[in-house]
Amino acid sequence: MAKQTFTTGQVLTAAQMTSLQQTAMGGGSTTAKTTSYTLVAADAGTVVQMNSASATTITVNTALFAAGDTVQIQNIGAGVCTVTAGTATISTAGSLALSQYEGGQLYFNTTSAALFFDIVQGASGSMTSIASGSLPTGSGTLSLTSISGSYTHLQFHCIAWNGSGNNTIIARVNGDTGANYGYTTEGYTLSTIRTQGLVGQTSYAVTIDAAVSGNNKNITVMDFPFYTNATTGKIIQSNTGFLDSTSVRAMAANNGYYYGTNAAITQLDFIYGSNWAGGTYVLYGVN
Repeated sequence: MAKQTFTTGQVLTAAQMTSLQQTAMGGGSTTAKTTSYTLVAADAGTVVQMNSASATTITVNTALFAAGDTVQIQNIGAGVCTVTAGTATISTAGSLALSQYEGGQLYFNTTSAALFFDIVQGASGSMTSIASGSLPTGSGTLSLTSISGSYTHLQFHCIAWNGSGNNTIIARVNGDTGANYGYTTEGYTLSTIRTQGLVGQTSYAVTIDAAVSGNNKNITVMDFPFYTNATTGKIIQSNTGFLDSTSVRAMAANNGYYYGTNAAITQLDFIYGSNWAGGTYVLYGVN
């Protein structure tokens, strides 16, 4: 039941009592949404349930709710639904980005400030898929933009990538083409260790080779800890396992990168050469 104003001596119906009981137990009437939505005063005491295959937002503004009001937020769609501070302030120890079948409760301390109690993602180590899809074939650029700052760090999985010959993926942060990158690469084959250290680069290398077309054994995992920190540079760690271009030697590359700019990471670009034959990727937000 939405928040009601009762009068002295008013007699409640059985339906009203049932609805009040549901609301007190954390339920209540449900408003179904399929596109991004801005909360209204009538949402107090109800459940707002998002159902969209695409990313959506639920925006929270001031002067709509009284101190002590609550709104339940649920996401049953495949697209990530992000609880977004409009003119109000939202504080949480979890994440404001809700994957499918996740939810939480907005509790208003004042008319302009709310707490969000994330039912699922408050647990340390939980992972939420932010973006996923197919890698470019041939040459191309995979650009992941408008990355949410709601997580502790990011993890990028590049799965079953392959190509038709020697090739390299290079990457940039925030579209920055300045000489702000440094990295060290250690590449291992069955019989050889290769090391390389570079500073003052305009990008950094993600892989050092590519396997023959059709190989599906290759994988790269990249970590971006403290990616929202805007007071220091960023450390990036990449681990890759793959077959070389002759598809006979197992190889590994352990790469450490440094992005020397004091800016939160909101965009990642992965730039592919001409020999790529595909693969898949997933970008996760990790709490």
